Amino acid sequence: MSSFLSVLLVLGGLIFFHELGHFLIARLFGIGVQTFSLGFGPRLFGWRGGQTDYRLSLVPLGGYVSLVGESDDAELPEGFEKRHSFTLRPAWQRLLVIAAGPVFNLLLAWFIYWGLFWAHGQFQLAPEVGRVQPESPAAIAGVAPGDRILSIGGKPVQWWDDVAGSIVASEGRELAIAIDRNGTALTLNVQPEVRSRKTIFGEDEHTWLIGIQASGRTVSLPLDGTSAMKAGLDQTWRMIVITGQSVQKIFERVVPLDSVGGPIMIAQMVSEQSRQGLDSVLALTALISINLGLLNLLPIPVLDGGHIIFLTMEMVMRRPVNARLREVTSRIGLAFLLALMLLATYNDIVRNLQ
Repeated sequence: MSSFLSVLLVLGGLIFFHELGHFLIARLFGIGVQTFSLGFGPRLFGWRGGQTDYRLSLVPLGGYVSLVGESDDAELPEGFEKRHSFTLRPAWQRLLVIAAGPVFNLLLAWFIYWGLFWAHGQFQLAPEVGRVQPESPAAIAGVAPGDRILSIGGKPVQWWDDVAGSIVASEGRELAIAIDRNGTALTLNVQPEVRSRKTIFGEDEHTWLIGIQASGRTVSLPLDGTSAMKAGLDQTWRMIVITGQSVQKIFERVVPLDSVGGPIMIAQMVSEQSRQGLDSVLALTALISINLGLLNLLPIPVLDGGHIIFLTMEMVMRRPVNARLREVTSRIGLAFLLALMLLATYNDIVRNLQ
């Protein structure tokens, strides 16, 4: 039951923040909002605030904001005037209303990371050697498992990322690596060499390495509110870049199509993380929120990103994009999304049957 509730809260919360973005910017510009619904289908309950119907609907996997005058031929609902119509507003205002949904998803991820870092600090890999590959430059120089790296080339090392970055940046120059071995300080000269390694996407890349791996031990760095805010922003940007690269690698067929997951996989991931505790659920929520935000920014006509493209073209050409073109591309975009949803659902089912 707790897992089920976690799934509903996570998905409901993400949808709520997405629609809240559209809603707040629309209200900021004085655009009429007829309905703010969490969920689709029949209205279960809600209330009216001004002219807006705030409701919870039967099907929880979704939500929407119904703006006044969303299409040119839409009739004005009772209680609204022409000045409240979405289509009569300048293109830049409509663009900001559309973009606010995905942006709010990215902001939500930032707020979550900010809170987690502020509450628990930032976890970093310690600069401690866990494994040394046989006959590697590190093994030849005498580096051993358990060695703590203090500096490389005279530059102090704080985290494992510093170690990896210094080795790659050496471009093959010999490095003086200062280590602490059971309380004894040693300096070893290591000659990096070009080696192959796997990226997070499974690709082979060649770079300068010395043949060591981290022990995996982590250290928590306490952060105050300001430092946590910056760390949260950095983490959000890092996840945005990785997510964007993942989408690119799928189109390049580097990442196999059977890795694409849908609602079933998301529900399973949330359920699994709920057993690990609230922090795990929040971290996963931030990642899903980033994925949802970026997905909606894809230049597909039925998504927010497609509308942004059309509105940008309207601003450049100073006239709306041809209605026929919008209709045809929207049908193509809808077909693509349906195919993607079927693929994701198929992958989820096959994954569970294996």
